[in-house]
Amino acid sequence: LNDETLFNILIEDISLLRKINFNPILIHGGGKRLTNKLNELNIKTNFIDGLRVTDEKVINIVENVFLDFNKEIVNAIKNNSSKARAFTSKENNIINVKSISKKLGFVGTPNNIDLGTLKKIISQKEIPVIAPLGLNSDNQVFNINADEVATSIASSINARRLLIVSDVEGVLDKDNNLISEINSNKAQEMIEEKIISGGMIPKINNAIKIAGNVKGTVIISGKKPHAVLFELLSDNGSGTLIKK
Repeated sequence: LNDETLFNILIEDISLLRKINFNPILIHGGGKRLTNKLNELNIKTNFIDGLRVTDEKVINIVENVFLDFNKEIVNAIKNNSSKARAFTSKENNIINVKSISKKLGFVGTPNNIDLGTLKKIISQKEIPVIAPLGLNSDNQVFNINADEVATSIASSINARRLLIVSDVEGVLDKDNNLISEINSNKAQEMIEEKIISGGMIPKINNAIKIAGNVKGTVIISGKKPHAVLFELLSDNGSGTLIKK
């Protein structure tokens, strides 16, 4: 999403899917934009287990950065002759959250997803564009990991596919060759054998967790032009498909 050419290709692909009667839902992150903004303001933040410690000052910046990015994505989709609708902490919020820990501050995990609003927008042939923000019972804004938002929503609506678009090609074997398809048991073994490591572990764990509710999770590279279309519309697919 940070490369203008790849961003435009992704938006075109998502718009095309809607035109041929798929129902895409886009959940975005924005960590790099947020880091740039915090650096610009000379604000340093720490990370615990890959999650950014978010105090009262930082959560306001998080919200502003993600609201701006969300608006940019919605407008880009509309410019591709498709309808899109913003889902943020300020507009159409569907994510109720609970705090993860006091140490992390305003960082939450999805507690409940309001499917009524989401399904209504989908039935109107609009593309939901969802920011990784949610509200608790006191209407306090929380920052949420985007992969976690995506898995929660995909699981709640029993999606046919969850596509995790990242900067890696997919799951690699011990010889660094791409694995095109893997089941949950084999994926768990590869984590234990440390073949799957680092930032890929939470992605795989999320895929395993929702395997009963989502027909398949695919990890694909956003650096590969039209990876989304290759995955959904070609025999060979793209990246790694994780099934139950």
